[in-house]
Amino acid sequence: MDLESVKRYLEKDEAGNGATVDSIPYKFFEPFIVQGITVDVVESGRVVCTMKVPDRLLLKEHRPIDATLMFVQEEIEIESKALRVGKAVAVVSVELRKKKTGKIVAHGRHTKYLAVSSKM
Repeated sequence: MDLESVKRYLEKDEAGNGATVDSIPYKFFEPFIVQGITVDVVESGRVVCTMKVPDRLLLKEHRPIDATLMFVQEEIEIESKALRVGKAVAVVSVELRKKKTGKIVAHGRHTKYLAVSSKM
């Protein structure tokens, strides 16, 4: 998969081409989170995106989960890095920062087992 196709997949246009939150598809969480993301940088092993925090990611009282993190329509930057990609395991790191200040508001790591494809 080339890097430009990754960018097209993550960014959905305003006309609704691609997955939307309203359609509630089979894979619900992917479009629920990804809708509204703008891809800024795509490099081998690194992706940087920005988005404004939508109200769908808030609690039902329309307040953030943690008031110290971020607010509705505040612009955040999401940077993900592939720390290691082997034959069977991949490790990625993701940081969420306030775009205006650069302050890190969340950091996460994920280890993923990569299923071996059949050679048949």
